[in-house]
Amino acid sequence: MRVLEVARRLGGTSDVEEILGLIIDALRDLLGAERATVFQFDAATNELYTRVAHGLDDSARREFRFKVERGLAGECCTTRRLINVPDCYADPRFTPEVDRRTGYRTRNLLCVPLVATDGSIVGVAQVLNKVGGTFTAADEFIAEALGMQAAVALQRAALFAAKLRQEKLDADVALAQRMQEATWPTHVPQPRGYEIAVHLQPAEETGGDACDVFGVPGSGTVLFIADATGHGLGPALSVTQARAMVRVAMRCGVGIGQAVRHINAQLCEDLPPGRFITAFLARLDSDAHRIEYHSAGQGPLLHLHTASGAADLSEANGLPLGIVDHGDVEGVELGEAMLAPGDVYAVLSDGFFEAADADGRPFGNEAIVRIIREGEGCSAAEILRSVVSAVNAHCGQRNADDDRTALVIRRRPEEVQAD
Repeated sequence: MRVLEVARRLGGTSDVEEILGLIIDALRDLLGAERATVFQFDAATNELYTRVAHGLDDSARREFRFKVERGLAGECCTTRRLINVPDCYADPRFTPEVDRRTGYRTRNLLCVPLVATDGSIVGVAQVLNKVGGTFTAADEFIAEALGMQAAVALQRAALFAAKLRQEKLDADVALAQRMQEATWPTHVPQPRGYEIAVHLQPAEETGGDACDVFGVPGSGTVLFIADATGHGLGPALSVTQARAMVRVAMRCGVGIGQAVRHINAQLCEDLPPGRFITAFLARLDSDAHRIEYHSAGQGPLLHLHTASGAADLSEANGLPLGIVDHGDVEGVELGEAMLAPGDVYAVLSDGFFEAADADGRPFGNEAIVRIIREGEGCSAAEILRSVVSAVNAHCGQRNADDDRTALVIRRRPEEVQAD
């Protein structure tokens, strides 16, 4: 009856500390022993370690961790067989390290493997010093019965803890998603004579792309698009940091070249090895119809000359950010594009160009150019919607492999501007 009562109590909690306390108390009391210990198995390190044991203080428990190749507990864990030792100091497998630390002397013991229902080992229980003798076959039977119940309880507690961790992670990701979306441009400024449209489509809950458009009094309109290596939470943090630095730099009246130099230097310090950000940072002067920019590994940059129908595909004029410090401001090369009436200037992340169909064929540069050409006379927003729609149709039911972010600038025809 006592075994059933212990099983009931083990089934009523998912608290690991409480479960371990129930196990060692039940083993000690039901088997008439002096002490009991539970060693949990850490599969990541292939070690056994104590969290709850009779006679060990907190400091001893924290320090006592060992590989499964050692001692009787290690052999029990490896073989998954109960071990009954009537005289510990006569058994060469016995490790007296705990006795030396605590001043306690172990005369005899039972080692009981804690094997879960799926066959995985979750730990080993040891029962020490049978009062008035050695452990019997009846003791072994009771110990194994308790061990099975204990293993199930520990596995359930581990699954419950993992569920809680996953729920917390999901909540953290959802919060990060809301915070990142709060940085996306919701009211894109439209300079006189121009149309600007943006699109952001993360491949996961959070994305490694960023886009921003904002006006700076007396300095025109700032255009920014960035793509961090990978996608997900880590890259999202990186591009959000880059976007914040761009905002600060532009509001302080810093030029494009100087802003790029300082942002790159900071990212060289902050990003882990192998990580970088491609970025396009520009300033649109709507009076001079000029875009001054630096493209840090972001390309191609598409400029459609409406009058001639020619499409320029310009490559980046700098390395991605976070790889090598540019050094002096003079080392940051600037480019420019002059926009005639009706011209379209587009910057898209590689999630558009490399979007693949079911056969793995990328959408490609030529398809992007064709769609923009076909959009002559359409607004920037209409052109961008056509590009997004065509890419989605190309990919079919396949989920996006990469974030897709785009920025389209169109200079209105002269007759529209005169109205």
